[in-house]
Amino acid sequence: MEYKFKNIGLDGNLDNQKVIDLVASIGNDLKNNGLDIFLHKDCIIPQQLKQYNALKRSVFFDTVDLIIAIGGDGTLLSAAIDAAKKNIPLVGVNLGRLGFLNDISPNTSIAMILEVLKGHYVSEERLMLKSQIIGTDESIVSTLALNEVSIKTGGTGYMEDFSTYVNGDYVNSHEGDGLIIATPTGSTAYALSCGGPIIHPNLDAFVIVPICPHTLSDRPLVIKSSSTIEIKVNPKPNNSPQVACDGNIAGNLNSNDRLNISIANEKVTLLHPNDHSYYEQLRSKLNWGHSSRTKKNQT
Repeated sequence: MEYKFKNIGLDGNLDNQKVIDLVASIGNDLKNNGLDIFLHKDCIIPQQLKQYNALKRSVFFDTVDLIIAIGGDGTLLSAAIDAAKKNIPLVGVNLGRLGFLNDISPNTSIAMILEVLKGHYVSEERLMLKSQIIGTDESIVSTLALNEVSIKTGGTGYMEDFSTYVNGDYVNSHEGDGLIIATPTGSTAYALSCGGPIIHPNLDAFVIVPICPHTLSDRPLVIKSSSTIEIKVNPKPNNSPQVACDGNIAGNLNSNDRLNISIANEKVTLLHPNDHSYYEQLRSKLNWGHSSRTKKNQT
């Protein structure tokens, strides 16, 4: 059998026995189909997986031509940045709770994965954000994000005060617990829990979502992805907000610093089974179309 991809990277939390078992099962089936299987050494490789090639993370991303993320969406997010830089596509097998990114069920994983490897898939490019914390000394801390960049209060019990600018135009001042700038991919993550809209992945747009705003009229704002967003912290006692990219702390934003957010040059490529439907995914994950009467009859 001729496969489109030959060197397969398996990525998952190898401290979790369920993940280890599924990685072993998928790895064995792929190896039996003549494919080369690789892991990376970010954690201790369990005995169950010693038969596979374990590489340093940098070598891993230079070697594989497809990554299968096994676990929750966080597993795929952790691989997305390096994969995007190397133009390596990602496939997600879901062992988490929702699985908006990891959309293949473990019960059908090997059959679906083999179809993808044969070239039977839907390819989808997802926008990424580039976050830059620019200090008073013009030092720059640059980070990429697939889901969102969030700016959150650093002191418990204190509200922060942010001013936002889009393409140099003043937009608003936001007093509250913080802000989220999300991609369409991230619109169903942290931003959704804060009341933001769901944005279809094919749209070239970002959304700015206030976190617990002090003013109820401070609402989510959808803007073009070609926009440049600048955020400044207005001077206030006890303010030391943190900037996080996909949940990973990038640094603090001091009163005289600036946070610039724009579209990244890199994009993440996700491969889905041929029958993938974004709207079916929303219905399934968000339980749309199930009335209280239907739920009652199912109990």
